[in-house]
Formats: sequence, C-alpha cells, structure tokens
Amino acid sequence: MSTRKSGRPAFSLDDVSKAIIEQLQQDGRRSYAAIGKVVGLSEAAVRQRVQRLIEGGVMQVVAVTDPLELGFARQAMVGVRVSGALEPVADAIATLDEVDYVVVTAGSYDLLVEVVCESDEHLLELISGRIRAIEGVAMTETFMYLQLRKQTYSWGVR
Repeated sequence: MSTRKSGRPAFSLDDVSKAIIEQLQQDGRRSYAAIGKVVGLSEAAVRQRVQRLIEGGVMQVVAVTDPLELGFARQAMVGVRVSGALEPVADAIATLDEVDYVVVTAGSYDLLVEVVCESDEHLLELISGRIRAIEGVAMTETFMYLQLRKQTYSWGVR
C-alpha cells in the first residue's frame, strides 16, 4: 500500500466499499442495515467498513447546511495570486474559520478560496484585513455569490 501526501496509506476501494459510499452520498442518514441489504453485507460489516473509510480519510459523513438559514448572508469565491511558494499561503488561508474550500489551481489564479461570511462588512474585513495580510498574497479578486443553482456531493466513485 502506498502513502499519500497526508501521511495516510493510499486506500484501495473495492466494489462493495464504492457501493457503500454511493448509498451514503444519496442519504448520509441511511442505516447500516439498509445499506447492508443493498450491498450484501451484515449491518456489523457495513459499520466496520464505514469506520475504515472514515479513518482512512476516504470520506466524511457530515450535515450539509444552508448558510443563509444559519445567518451567513454572504458567500464568495476569492481568486488569489501568490508570489513565492503556494503551499504556505494555501495552508495559512485554510486556517481561517470563514474559509471552507481552498484549492491550488492552474490558470489566472494560483488559489481559489470559498468563504462564508455574516455580512458584506465581514467579507471586507476577511479579505482586506486577513487574507491580503498573509505573506505571499500578491492580489485577490472576489466573486460574490448571487444565487446558488446547483450544489451536489454525489459525484459517485470510480
């Protein structure tokens, strides 16, 4: 078994593990017994597999919320250009509580950063006061979300 950058062993998924993941992508609250019936395992075997998948870093089972309903009125994607090494800047941005997504990219921006804020003032403080203050951030461009048309976490498994 090889090792990924995270230090965890690379995980090899068999068809049963993939089927379990697909079941949980459809409904993260689906019971282990119901999943077992679909994939042909006992409830206990499904529970063990799910635990291994979580511990292996392959998946998480989480509650997906609507930020607006929780009082977060402003979501945005921030394009960041970096001078110097990308990884330290990406890691520093990832520590910010308002940041829920950081990806290193090829193209016009070195990083794309999704943020969730309580207000426009909060967004301004985050970008001007904290993100731009990180050493290596050369410039940012903010794309404020006006309307969410699609968001999915059920892309399946390969």
